Amino acid sequence: MPGPISPRHDALDGLSQIIGEGRMLSDVTSDATWQDLAPAERATAQRLITETLRFLGRADYLLTPNLTRQPPLRVMNLLRMATVELMTGGAAHGVVNEAVKLAGRNRKTAPMKGLVNAVLRKITALEPAVWDEAPDTTLPKWLRPRLAKAWSKKAVAQIERAHAVPPPVDISVKSDAQGWAEKLQGTLLPTGSVRLGARGQISALPGFEDGDWWVQDAAAAVPVNLLGDVAKKRVLDICAAPGGKTMQLAAKGADVTALDISETRMARLRENLQRTHLAAHTVVEDALTFEDGFFDAILLDAPCSATGTIRRHPDLPYVKTQTGIDELVALQRALLSRTLQRLKPSGLLVYCTCSLLREEGEDQIKWLVSQYENLEVVTPDVPGIEPDWISSEGGIRLRPDYWPELGGMDGFYMALLRRSGEPSPG
Repeated sequence: MPGPISPRHDALDGLSQIIGEGRMLSDVTSDATWQDLAPAERATAQRLITETLRFLGRADYLLTPNLTRQPPLRVMNLLRMATVELMTGGAAHGVVNEAVKLAGRNRKTAPMKGLVNAVLRKITALEPAVWDEAPDTTLPKWLRPRLAKAWSKKAVAQIERAHAVPPPVDISVKSDAQGWAEKLQGTLLPTGSVRLGARGQISALPGFEDGDWWVQDAAAAVPVNLLGDVAKKRVLDICAAPGGKTMQLAAKGADVTALDISETRMARLRENLQRTHLAAHTVVEDALTFEDGFFDAILLDAPCSATGTIRRHPDLPYVKTQTGIDELVALQRALLSRTLQRLKPSGLLVYCTCSLLREEGEDQIKWLVSQYENLEVVTPDVPGIEPDWISSEGGIRLRPDYWPELGGMDGFYMALLRRSGEPSPG
């Protein structure tokens, strides 16, 4: 009779849904079966999924010579998950036995218990160096050629290597970044964010409950810095939830209006504002129809493919496709045009996306300045930005392979623009 279900069982189910059905990890973990898990079990299952997806390329490289043909997806995923566990420090006896038990729980996979046992025994005999030298998980076929054309095949390989490094946790602080870096045993990054050192439950760290800081990738924190001194200025944050940039603006003394189309996401933003004791006007509305006077500065963090966040969300390559990119590009352009109607003369606009695609970044700014005569791209003048990050049209291109010695960053694009007079199509 089967024993109790372990976190590995839920992880295996989740892997098969992500790889086989194209479900997001966030959707998988929202299922009722996951809600019944104890917090520790839930965390373990989610970690197993994330690490297996992150190291899928290496696992397949090690498994392929030991398989005469690829088994059904569920068995293959079981082998992948166990291989990743074994090669990243898992106890051989426990991992192999658990994998065999998992195969036996399903009538379709039970006949392959012997295969699972035999293959994993061979994996346990491998030297650790084999894992370190194995090829990284490659980007999706629809994405890889685009990025190679934009930069180079070498750059793409560097990005894939960066995706294989578990991402650190970055935070933005209200004040005294150096002090918080020391208190949290972290590192003060060149752009002003703090990268945490010690791992642990985020909410249990000093300063979290008091609202002294919030989690925000270092790359995502740069766009607000482009606006410079925003104290007492009226600033609109479009697509604001969950609120990292809103909190940055509020902490700098801006009169912030946070705009988002989702009430659910806005509720999370309000919770974050409450915890950090920061204030902002929150509005749930479509940015394409929003009207509330004019603003000194606007930050548009536009909806995008999110391809810059694959290192944090390794499920994205199995969910996202090139389908819908054209629609996103069209929406971004509509938002940019609408945004200009809410910007005061001489006002500043920051456009940004967490995308690696030029169509959602550099090309959008080139299009925008070609449409409006009274727009100029402003050369960024903020700490920590390296000259090589400045793209030809004047924006900032951040990639996951930057700061390799510090642990990398998310992929991001951003540009600062200034307008004068009323916008008129060029």
